[in-house]
Amino acid sequence: MDPISTQHGLPARRSASLAVSGDVARPATLTVGDLRNGWEQHRVEVVFDCATSGPRRHRFEGPLLREVVLDAQPLFDARRRKERSRFVLSVSGGDGHHTVLAWAEIDADFGGAPVLLATRMDDAHLDFAGSQLVVPVDQCGARYVSAVTRVWVGAWPQGGQTGFGPSSKEGRIYHGASTKTL
Repeated sequence: MDPISTQHGLPARRSASLAVSGDVARPATLTVGDLRNGWEQHRVEVVFDCATSGPRRHRFEGPLLREVVLDAQPLFDARRRKERSRFVLSVSGGDGHHTVLAWAEIDADFGGAPVLLATRMDDAHLDFAGSQLVVPVDQCGARYVSAVTRVWVGAWPQGGQTGFGPSSKEGRIYHGASTKTL
């Protein structure tokens, strides 16, 4: 509950949430509070270049993206590295910003990057602003996504398929000019 709204008789603001969906056994909708209370919090200090405002310095705290996604049980055999390496994550923000990461970037057997779903930025809680995707290994801020609304998880298509993921209308695979509905 938002104490300012309650105190002034305004409608209570809801804590921001995000969906974990796609090729997972346990899709979930999580609030920033869920992210803070459900997983170990990691802290990073980052400096990255922003195309519009130059170098940015921030402190972030939140769970590792890979831990949150692993709890949703991605539909890969965890013992098979090559199978895991075909998976991608598509992250969308409330402002329409969208980015993609390879599962191998965050998997401890591959890149092991400490990518976060931040619950705090510069010691301020992000409960109402929404979680932020933090990619500490990046030099530029293009893959930092504010107000994360969705993390889609899925396997890169095999056999020449070119479309997949949330932008492929969930359940449709694009084969060049033709579309196949699953």
